[in-house]
Amino acid sequence: MPIDPSIAPPGTRNFRDAGGIPADRWAADQNGETLIPTHCCFCGVQCGMYLRRDKGGKVFGVEPRNHDINRMRLCPKGLNAYQQINHPDRLTAPLMRRSRDEEFQEVSWDEALDFTVDEIRRIQQASGRDAFGVLGGASLFTEKAYLVGKFARVAVKTKHLDYNGRLCMVSAAGANKLAFNIDRAGNPFADILLSDCLLIAGSNVGECFPVLTQYLWGARDRGASLIVIDPRETPVARTADIHVALKPGTDSAFFNAVLHVVVRDGLADESFLAANTTGWDEVKETVAAYPPERAAEICGIPAAQVEQVAQVFARAKNAMAWHARGIEHHTQGVENCLSVINLCTATGNIGRPGAGYGTLTGQGNGQGGREHGQKSDMLPGGRSISNPDHRREVAAIWGIEESELPGAGTSMMEMVWQMQRGEIRGLIGICNNPLVSLPNLHTVQSGYNALEFHAQFDFFLSETANNAHVVFPITTWAEDEGVMANAEARVVKHNKAQEPPDGVRTDTWVMCELARRLGEGDKFNFPGSREVFEELRVASAGTVIDYYGITYERLEETGGISWPCPTTDHPGTPRILEGGRSYHPDGKIHLQVVEWRPPADPYDDEFPMSLTTGRTVAHFLSGNQTRRLGGLVEQTPRPWVEIHPSHGYRNGDPVRVVTRRGEAVLPALVTEIIRPDTVFVPYHWPYPVAANALTNDALDPRSKIPEYKVCACRIERAAAIDEVPAPPMPPGRQAYADAQVSLADPLPPTAPQGRGTSERS
Repeated sequence: MPIDPSIAPPGTRNFRDAGGIPADRWAADQNGETLIPTHCCFCGVQCGMYLRRDKGGKVFGVEPRNHDINRMRLCPKGLNAYQQINHPDRLTAPLMRRSRDEEFQEVSWDEALDFTVDEIRRIQQASGRDAFGVLGGASLFTEKAYLVGKFARVAVKTKHLDYNGRLCMVSAAGANKLAFNIDRAGNPFADILLSDCLLIAGSNVGECFPVLTQYLWGARDRGASLIVIDPRETPVARTADIHVALKPGTDSAFFNAVLHVVVRDGLADESFLAANTTGWDEVKETVAAYPPERAAEICGIPAAQVEQVAQVFARAKNAMAWHARGIEHHTQGVENCLSVINLCTATGNIGRPGAGYGTLTGQGNGQGGREHGQKSDMLPGGRSISNPDHRREVAAIWGIEESELPGAGTSMMEMVWQMQRGEIRGLIGICNNPLVSLPNLHTVQSGYNALEFHAQFDFFLSETANNAHVVFPITTWAEDEGVMANAEARVVKHNKAQEPPDGVRTDTWVMCELARRLGEGDKFNFPGSREVFEELRVASAGTVIDYYGITYERLEETGGISWPCPTTDHPGTPRILEGGRSYHPDGKIHLQVVEWRPPADPYDDEFPMSLTTGRTVAHFLSGNQTRRLGGLVEQTPRPWVEIHPSHGYRNGDPVRVVTRRGEAVLPALVTEIIRPDTVFVPYHWPYPVAANALTNDALDPRSKIPEYKVCACRIERAAAIDEVPAPPMPPGRQAYADAQVSLADPLPPTAPQGRGTSERS
């Protein structure tokens, strides 16, 4: 029987009357409203949405879009993302000061740009070109990420370039390159629905990628088994067939032991291995030293769980493994990822529908943001900056001599250490917030304070921008157009929904204008993203990350195309490892030996426990965007420390978490979801409640990713919890009050997993 449209739950009628009817194509004619098709600005799922624009040209709401990525679903962040666009905290004029002892003043664009160019020249003339650095971001459109790399190397002429994706997927990227010689997920999300066994390692899918959960449930509806590897019983782990709550920092020991059982019990796909791999004999010899009993001792789990995971995964007809930061944020991050690749490959679960391997990207353009040259060792198309042929190819496209291209730079955290030492004296930061997001926060503060000059691009005054000399007010994602590549390497198109506020410019305009004033304007003649994308297509042609066949028009028509896509009639490549073929010259998967080693921060009597960190469903990364949106702040106003009931705390008790780098006093969230020897703190807030005042800046030697996910700590009772600061604002302005009222609540949110204690006093 059809539903009577006049009958609706309370409140729903008002929504319908406001014009919130389901969208039909790209426009609605109610009340002069237009629906602009685009994608969410937050995580790597890249859900489709419609932004609702009124007849005056302003965005005022959002509707889910029936895009095949998300099928009308949005998470709390996606539902609130539109509120950034016309937010009262927006920056609308350049801010400038010549010394950090001064307060910011609003100045003209000419004054801010000229001062920045003068400082670049002054520092480079005194200390050399590499005394100035550039840091980009993985939430930028791919066109802007490409432009960051070109701007740093051609206009600023520095080797010191990196981006905040260094804090996200570089361990997975390093493992993918070693094993497959290509850096992306092997399968599309849709293949999850065809799997008979899903293994999720170090990924809190239910909170970090909520809409992706529909794919897990779809597989479960078909009867697929679910295995979750995580120290915490996350929302998805709570529903799993097997939850392995291993000790943080022991992942590779666990996966080696699982592979040990696969080999011992004759479950390896020897014919697949013989035809498609190198290095199998060496891997097999290594895992022989990791029986389940050894893993049980290292990981703090029952040996029987190792046996169980091996049997379920290896005996499934089609099995898939996906992982995220939980196994990547380690000094052994690359090897952790390789140990998962070894398991998938040894069981023949590579390159088939429902069988494969992939990484879930944290930032919206975590995939696309690292493909085209804003990473310290890369040029567009995934080329190596150390390869002479690659250098010549890119130099020709950019109109410079190969000798003019700088060499490889250092990683984001290493650049901070260089700031401390005075080797990098000036910096431009674009779409990042290291004074919240980098580990060992006091070291980061010291490095940034040592800079003689610092400029930052942002649309809100972040904690890092608040420490700068110049802040350029730039557009949100909805005030410009461009592409992003999601976690499955599907390139999708974001569309411009409204004009930016008066006084605001695009990142593209600012970089091109700085380049012009630095004397390189002829190489930066880009009126907008479309022109940048056309050069990017040419720059990527013929490479492993080939965008040449992707056009804006094709993206509008298809809803997204997976690279490589070499020609305009090519359908794209959703599944890149079909038939077990890799992108190494020999076409084989190069298996790598992995030996477990302990985390960098040792346990002792003073620091006997593990601290691990992560995201929560209401917030995103450094929180510069989400900590200003009232509904999200109300849902999760402050960080907390998750503690097992065996420690004797009650919900809300002040608990001091202490590491070798700092301390913070947070309210206890007492819950059985976490190991007794481990505590968890979400990382979206600044000092004094910053998780990253506690974390360790030790790096993976290959990927240079920091070890966020494990460090030694202790907990102790305290008198009062540390206050949560309101977001920074320019002088004379107050943070949007409606988004800050919840900060006075001293208690943690109730456990979303449903197993926290219930008392609120």
